[in-house]
Amino acid sequence: MMHAQILHADDWPLWRHLRLQALAESPDMYGSTLAEWTGTGDTEERWRQRFSTVPLNIVVHCDGEPAGIVGAYEQPGGAVELISMWVAPAARGRGVGDAAVQAVLDWAGARDVVLSVKAHNRPAIALYERNGFVDAGPSPDDAGERLMRRRAEAWS
Repeated sequence: MMHAQILHADDWPLWRHLRLQALAESPDMYGSTLAEWTGTGDTEERWRQRFSTVPLNIVVHCDGEPAGIVGAYEQPGGAVELISMWVAPAARGRGVGDAAVQAVLDWAGARDVVLSVKAHNRPAIALYERNGFVDAGPSPDDAGERLMRRRAEAWS
């Protein structure tokens, strides 16, 4: 059974636990590094601050266990950006990624949703394409990433 839990600032320890797992397990998939979020960067204040700058932080539970994370925020101009997506290796292929993407789409409502994905990450690209995203060209943030977009009006 799948359950998407929207987190709040007081849930920072759960987010921290899973985000550090993501950065350790898939270090080449993110713009952030494990080193940036550990040591002196690993403070309760910093983790709580993330909840004010990224208003949507979700943990997807699979069979009662935390199995994935995703975040989202509204960009200037109104599109929602999906960020920090990760599914635990043991939960891959079980629908956790689809549940995480759907939770962001539900939150986005009638807004377009965009994301950046490493160009070599074929499983993630397939997940996003399965959920209606299309390639929108190179990411403006990283030459090794592709920008993907799901237009809201195409799904109304």
